[in-house]
Amino acid sequence: MKKIIYPLIIGIMAFTLTACGSNEEGKQLQKSGQQTETAQTKQLDQEKQMKEIQQKLNKQKIEDKKTVAIINGEKVSGSDYNMVLSSQQMQMQQMGEDPTSEKQAKQIKEQTIDTLVGQTLILQEADKKGYHASKDDVGKQLAEIKKPYKDEHKFEEALKQAGLGMTTLKTKIARNIQIMKYMEKEIPVEKVTDKEIQAYYDQLAQQGSASEQKLPKLEKVKPQIKQQLEQQKRQEQLAKQVDVLKKNAKVTIKI
Repeated sequence: MKKIIYPLIIGIMAFTLTACGSNEEGKQLQKSGQQTETAQTKQLDQEKQMKEIQQKLNKQKIEDKKTVAIINGEKVSGSDYNMVLSSQQMQMQQMGEDPTSEKQAKQIKEQTIDTLVGQTLILQEADKKGYHASKDDVGKQLAEIKKPYKDEHKFEEALKQAGLGMTTLKTKIARNIQIMKYMEKEIPVEKVTDKEIQAYYDQLAQQGSASEQKLPKLEKVKPQIKQQLEQQKRQEQLAKQVDVLKKNAKVTIKI
């Protein structure tokens, strides 16, 4: 349950941006004539490999209209499942693991269902307590997501590649905002101490030393470490809240 609170849309859009950027760079190199025959062959092999991996990842998806689960009478659709699935797949790839293997595919499915159940229960609780995202909230978040793109056309291409429509995207953004508002008000988090920051920094320094990477001075990275530790604490509290909600919830998994 420790991945519930991260904005899934942003992760997926970032992944799409990377893919678009790579393709665009390849085209520019071809046009400028700077790409050697060996480099072209290597790029084609990489593109073929990426395409094969993506096909395997797509096979893990289910029909958008299929009911994945029923949680307190609310149906969760295949489209919701596929969005979370894509994020889980991406996270596993970033960790250097193969999400297409039989073992990892099973693990991803379990994590996706678990995340969906947790998200739905939190959203239901947020609704009860009156937490909602305004049009202004959604508009601001949408503007942040659009920032990396050169123009509206590039953004629309990224949406298409991610299999998203604007209505769906805005819905996902609104849900993320709703969860964050609920968490900020309903899930208290203990303050991060200097001792905790130092311990975290020492751990990073030790890891960096093993890989011969020099870590910046503590003063420079202290704000980032503090934010990371705050997120960890909030996620732990959120996981506890989900466990409480599960005890009184009626959850039926359909896949």
